[in-house]
Amino acid sequence: MQFSLFVHMERINRDQTQKQLYDEFIELCTLADRSGFSTIWTGEHHGMNFTIAPNPFINLVDLARRTENVRLGTGTIVAPFWHPIKLAGEAAMTDIVTDGRLDIGIARGAYSFEYERIGEGVDAWGAGQKLREIIPAIKGLWQGDYEHDGDNWSFPKTTSAPKPLQQPHPPIWVAARDPNSHDFAVVNGCNVQVTPLWLGDEEIESLMDRFNTACTDHPQIPRPKIMLLNHTYVAETEEELVQGAKDLSRFYCYFGAWFKNERPIEQGLIQALTEDEMAKIEMYSPANMRANNVVGTPDEVINKLKHYESLGYDEYSFWIDSGMSYEKKRRSLELFINEVMPAFKA
Repeated sequence: MQFSLFVHMERINRDQTQKQLYDEFIELCTLADRSGFSTIWTGEHHGMNFTIAPNPFINLVDLARRTENVRLGTGTIVAPFWHPIKLAGEAAMTDIVTDGRLDIGIARGAYSFEYERIGEGVDAWGAGQKLREIIPAIKGLWQGDYEHDGDNWSFPKTTSAPKPLQQPHPPIWVAARDPNSHDFAVVNGCNVQVTPLWLGDEEIESLMDRFNTACTDHPQIPRPKIMLLNHTYVAETEEELVQGAKDLSRFYCYFGAWFKNERPIEQGLIQALTEDEMAKIEMYSPANMRANNVVGTPDEVINKLKHYESLGYDEYSFWIDSGMSYEKKRRSLELFINEVMPAFKA
């Protein structure tokens, strides 16, 4: 099982400068590059200081000049915010600039806040349909002389300019949850990214079952890869782990608030949640964060990851976004590198 880092700039208060956050983002990425990680993933979001990521290709091109070993992935491009010709061309140019290190993760998106502002009001169903249309379209554009007449886009014969360095194209990953998404990914020769969010090992096992079913249903297609993305916090003392679970609880309470899209937002920051409000959200409680995410000592984390490896996951992605300080994130990542990863070396 390989390891990757899933990371963004995350601004939770007005005291943090965005330049400071980007510098910290780079430090975490270069540490991962020096330490045996296979890939760095960063995604796409708009108008949200909670996750600052307006165009992952920009970040990945910058990282290509600061790293030597890792592949560089979009985790994820939001399909309804792109035209196929624009996505095919920008991805291909990024692949050239990164010397063929690009992986492309694509999703339908999740936040109605973003759909309302940049997705022309598309809903989750419509976004899913755009995801299913854009992947065959960009493959056709990379092949060349491709014309498209679909439900969402139509254009005459076009060839992506440029074409990607990797042939026939960079690896494509689909963020999947329901069985139909797994089936679509397998049929279209795409790898799969999954995350249980706050739901724990039962969901992790169920996601693998959905993937295995899709693979079994299409035995003529080579089995793609599957990556598990999960919040991870490694510490040495019980006091640190208790606080880490509280930090993740706060992160998920804010995640839920952004997802519900009901609170006032000023200058890209959502109205602060009170302690009482967060305490009432049982599914995001610190106890559930400790039980359902990968929060533990190095030995505890190794045991969890060995289980995920045994289920058949090809890649485990250390989701470091948490609202924690840079110092806490870095210390957790260093413990993962020094104490956990060696247990998985061949």
